This record gives sequence, structure tokens and C-alpha cells, in this order.
Amino acid sequence: MDFNLVKQHANTKFIGAHVGCYGENLTWVGKMLDECPNYYIDISARLGELGRQPYSARKFFIQYQDRVLFGSDMSPDLDAYRLCYRFLETDDEYFNYNTSEVPGQGRWYAYGMYLPDDVLEKVYYKNAAKLLNVDVKA
Repeated sequence: MDFNLVKQHANTKFIGAHVGCYGENLTWVGKMLDECPNYYIDISARLGELGRQPYSARKFFIQYQDRVLFGSDMSPDLDAYRLCYRFLETDDEYFNYNTSEVPGQGRWYAYGMYLPDDVLEKVYYKNAAKLLNVDVKA
């Protein structure tokens, strides 16, 4: 996502898919979030990148908890969703983040982030509800 484009359209909400297409560089994504209050990100198809840096990713999610959205690029697949939940909710170590035998984005495995419940609620639904102006009763 282009800084200038997002800044020039401050009244437009932008969602950077795939952690802003730069999940392996959370410093850059954080700078974008810091400089552009109208910018949000989703986590679709980036468990591999985030799961290789679980401590940094956890700090990032907590710091930007109001701007991170759950997203997926997959068809409804219970096993795939279970992997997302495992990644976000547990401190499991070194597991296959993909439903195939060899992870699609490389042969590395992921580590869970064990996010706090209040952060999980925001990532799973509260942030999306806020963006869409939907009243959600917790």
C-alpha cells in the first residue's frame, strides 16, 4: 500500500490485505499504521510469516489491536480455521500452519501468539464491526 495514496485520502478507510502485503516486515507495517490512522490490516494468508516471529507479532498485535482484522483467503474449511485459532489463541510451538503436509508458503512451521482475550475479540469481530458501523453486543 502506498503511503501517499492513503494519506491523500484521509477520509477513506483502507484495509491492507495480508498484513499490508508485508507481514515479514512488521516495522514497516507499524510505521504505516502510525502515520495513517485510516489504515487497517487483515491477517489473511500470513500465518506463516507471523508465526516465524511470534514475539514480535504478539507485541505488534497488542500495540495495534484496534487496527487488526481477522481475514482469510480460503473457502470455509473447519481444519483451516482451527489452525488460525491455534495460531492466535495458543502458545503452541512449531506446528504446521497449513492444512497440507508441506506448508504452502515454505517449509518452516509456526508458533502460536497466545493473544489476550480482549485483543482476540477485537481481531475476530469488534474491529470489523466498528469499521462497518455495526452495533455488536458483547
